[in-house]
Amino acid sequence: MRLSAIPEGVAIALDAIWGNKLRSALTILGVVIGVSTVMAMASIVNGIRGQILNTIEVVGPTTIRLMRYFSSTPVNPDNPPREVRIRPALKAEEAEAIAGLPEIGYSAIWVGVAERLEYGQVRTQFTLIYGADERFMEILGGGLARGRLFTPTETRTGASAVILEAEAAERLFGRLDPLGKTMRIGGRPFRIVGIYRKPDNIFQPPGQEIAAIVPYEAARKAFHIDEVNGLIILVKPVSAVPVDRAMDAITVQLRKMRGLHPGDPNTFDLVTAEQVLSLFNQLTGVFFLVMIVLSSVALMVGGIGVMAIMMVSVTDRTREIGVRKALGATQREILWQFLVEAATLTLVGGVIGVVFGIAVGQGLKALLRLESGVPIWSAAVATTVSVAIGLVFGLLPASRAARLDPVEALRYE
Repeated sequence: MRLSAIPEGVAIALDAIWGNKLRSALTILGVVIGVSTVMAMASIVNGIRGQILNTIEVVGPTTIRLMRYFSSTPVNPDNPPREVRIRPALKAEEAEAIAGLPEIGYSAIWVGVAERLEYGQVRTQFTLIYGADERFMEILGGGLARGRLFTPTETRTGASAVILEAEAAERLFGRLDPLGKTMRIGGRPFRIVGIYRKPDNIFQPPGQEIAAIVPYEAARKAFHIDEVNGLIILVKPVSAVPVDRAMDAITVQLRKMRGLHPGDPNTFDLVTAEQVLSLFNQLTGVFFLVMIVLSSVALMVGGIGVMAIMMVSVTDRTREIGVRKALGATQREILWQFLVEAATLTLVGGVIGVVFGIAVGQGLKALLRLESGVPIWSAAVATTVSVAIGLVFGLLPASRAARLDPVEALRYE
């Protein structure tokens, strides 16, 4: 089929769309929804993945997380499964023993708790508080905006000192200087010694922003500790030691401390940045697949709409088809004309969907504070798929038009 027929088919298709505005708009809407959904989901997954990778760069790909039990979802601490119950809780002594290994440059036990922050009449929702040590920025990144870090004595004795995250400080104190003031965390008084500013590229799920850091011993004494999900030992090997070698050294040390015999399974889990990223890829892969299926339903509805409108178009233009055949148009030319019309209809929907998808992606980028926007590949794929849907679902009505008998078509009223 000659390429010169394409502009003619496109022009006829645009005339048909313009002549049946409401019907065409409803048909295009399904394609728009499907395409924009694909792009929005691609934007979210791509943006969060970028944040995870940036966070790994901040924290360092060599950081090792020692956990009582590693699970993609939190374990119910009130009724943990047997494989969790038989594992002892992590202890500060274990972190200290690991820190003494020649392969290890940093090791400390941390705890995460959800508590409210209070100052005067201002009170926040439950937010994440870390019990850590004065070297917490080696793990979290960021920097100290004002004030100071914990002293070794404050860390060791569990003094009621707190380093408040900058955004949390602004919510609580507004324009007041928070340094030196006493606030309450979970109803307990803490004196503010520093203001911490987190790195811009750190990934934190909504509602889990770090609001404050207190000494681990202070958190242990002041708050209820979830020994299943809340405790973690964070380890960094010295720069010249590979992660695998450091993990072997940690495993040997812990097995020795816990009295495990050869052949006994480990009663702890070691997790690296690569494992975290792999788990994230699995989770987002499933999420993205579900979104693709849902958006495919919308595209399918749009495709069925295209088939319906093309069937109606064939019926409405039966006499026109008869005239074209009488003037020498072949079946292939008629087939091509209607296929181009169907592809144009879905292409219009695809272009609108791409524009809308980009707008939604930029909105989600701003709302979720993601670094990356809509990936270009998603626009190309969405546009290609929309045209393909037009061709596939336009094939039946186009074939019907091509097979019309010219004599019968000319008699059609």
